[in-house]
Amino acid sequence: MIGDSPLMPLLRAPGVYAPQQDTWLLREALADSGLAAGARVVDLCTGTGVLAMEALRLGAREARAFDASGRAVLTARCNAWLSGLPVRVSRGEMALAGRDGRRFDVVLANPPYVPGPDALPPRRGARRAWEGGPDGRMLVDRVCTLAPSLLRRSGTLLMVHSKVCGPARTVRLLRRQGMRAEVVAGMVLPFGPVMRRRAAWLEGAGLIRPGQRTEELVVVRADLA
Repeated sequence: MIGDSPLMPLLRAPGVYAPQQDTWLLREALADSGLAAGARVVDLCTGTGVLAMEALRLGAREARAFDASGRAVLTARCNAWLSGLPVRVSRGEMALAGRDGRRFDVVLANPPYVPGPDALPPRRGARRAWEGGPDGRMLVDRVCTLAPSLLRRSGTLLMVHSKVCGPARTVRLLRRQGMRAEVVAGMVLPFGPVMRRRAAWLEGAGLIRPGQRTEELVVVRADLA
């Protein structure tokens, strides 16, 4: 199946997250970040691998990618091979990115962030790509905690998520980790299918206003001081 990418044709296995507005917002933030030629980049929750490939197109020397989904890993490897780009894709939790002591100049993250009633993440299926727990921060908080251990001195984290998840909390957590953090990009768009189906639950949980059917996506940048 071909993913809808404005940059390149992509293979996408069933159940793998399709690149969409949050992907391109994060890509634009990467392009605007002043990525140094020869930078080492890691893409967490990579999905199709498109952001890791874009990092190489923008001048990175090395790009690694991680995803907990076997289908996503296979998809990302196929896309990298078809594009002729040397992305090293590994399956596993995001903490494995730093297991060998490797440090990166840039960490990219588009973690699952849609709030939902389930306290535990799904073990399989397409829902793994978006389920973020009751406040949407189940993996967002893990990225905040993990990022400093993955970054080289003066390295940069770029993470995208919905404003429903509380970007101010993301900034506070990153600052507590000793990083300089701020929101650097955003865009408002109508709810997608998952958020539309959950609108009543989101209202009941106090995460959106009554009748709200749009959300703001934000990119948080954090630099290791």
